[in-house]
Amino acid sequence: MLFEQFEEKGLAHYSYAVGCPGAGQMAIVDPRRDIDIYLEFAANQGMRISHVLETHIHADYASGARELAQRCAAEPMLSAYDEGEIFEVAYPHQKLYDGDCITLGAVRIQALHTPGHTPEHLSFLVYDTTRSEGVPEMMLSGDFLFVGSLGRPDLLGEEAKLGLAKQLYCSVQEKLEGLPDGLEVYPAHGSGSMCGAGMSGRPHSTLGFERVANPYLASALSEQEFVDRILSNVPPFPPYYRRMKRVNAEGPAILDGLPGNHPLEVEDFSQRVQSGAAVIDLRNALAFGAGHIEGSFGIGYGGKISEWASWLVPYDTPLLLVMAHDQMQTEVARSLVRVGLDQLEGYLKGGIEAWTMAGRPLRSLPQIDPVQLARRREESNLQVVDVRSQAEWDSGHISGAIHVMAGHLADSLDRIPDSGTSLAVICASGYRSTAAASVLERHGFKNLFNAAGGMTAWEKAGLPVER
Repeated sequence: MLFEQFEEKGLAHYSYAVGCPGAGQMAIVDPRRDIDIYLEFAANQGMRISHVLETHIHADYASGARELAQRCAAEPMLSAYDEGEIFEVAYPHQKLYDGDCITLGAVRIQALHTPGHTPEHLSFLVYDTTRSEGVPEMMLSGDFLFVGSLGRPDLLGEEAKLGLAKQLYCSVQEKLEGLPDGLEVYPAHGSGSMCGAGMSGRPHSTLGFERVANPYLASALSEQEFVDRILSNVPPFPPYYRRMKRVNAEGPAILDGLPGNHPLEVEDFSQRVQSGAAVIDLRNALAFGAGHIEGSFGIGYGGKISEWASWLVPYDTPLLLVMAHDQMQTEVARSLVRVGLDQLEGYLKGGIEAWTMAGRPLRSLPQIDPVQLARRREESNLQVVDVRSQAEWDSGHISGAIHVMAGHLADSLDRIPDSGTSLAVICASGYRSTAAASVLERHGFKNLFNAAGGMTAWEKAGLPVER
């Protein structure tokens, strides 16, 4: 049996290849949007992708199943249990029911209906028939069973979450019963994903270990205790999840390559900005603070582009990039299309230096160090806005700060004073606070500062923290 796990760190996402070299066939499970990684893998193995499977209609990333299936002349195989639900797949596909099997030479993949995270959710049991005909070797558990956690049941809203939590309890109690402790568990996400709370950083586990260590698999839990536990620990809800569910149900647009590899001269770039295009500035916090195009989103280049672009950047809007160097473009385009931000038109040729040399105006975001911040709070009308998560806030914050998680800032502007008050935006290090300050700037806030080094620098400076 051939087996391969693919990791996309920015979204803490795992996808899989399962196949039989003897038969020359493989299936790809839960593929991401930039599908070339699977095509290259199959070609290197001398095998063809004959099946494309999805565990459920994803909320956190744009699926590559439709395009991959089209490229490989394979019909996508999706859950049959979406019929009549809020989100129902609209593009052609083969329906899979509980117990249905796919045979790839000596490998058999069996669908297991495991609702709770979503109504239609499937997990896949994988058998190597050369070793054992009746005992599965692994489970591709999607967003049902994570290492150390389970999938959140609140994706369909308040009215549906209680029912889904009860379905999740039944899936744990009934669908896992009888499966061997040695069953290897391979989830669709790991630590850092908001599809569940408290996930481990380990990429896989065994069912026996999860039965001992996973707090949601405790055999003594009653249904009510389980429901109370799972609903009390859901992570923050990213608003883009609703849109992503709709996009994946309708079928993401066929990309046929990555968008936006177009260098744009200053004049062309400027005209597009004036026509309503949104600018993503991928330079680091200090470079962005020193000078940027007014209204830009300050989302630094790195592993979290997908996450923060999906939280902050408007969808269905033309997008432009400002980069430290042109070689970033391909990876940035990958990160954006993974969350359905497809309308990437190009990047500023020559970067911010070209903009400056053309005499175009810049906006600055002054950096303020911890000692300056402490002094300014005592001497002037300066308000700290803490944009970290609830858990980070609870672990220690600056007394008197306003707490609004960065991803919810645009929807919480009524909590931010805007009449003559200076605002110092702080996170753990300065990355998220730069992005959050850029959102405030786009909404007309003035007198903004970025807290350099964030709460890490504040605490290392020995300044007081409230818990």
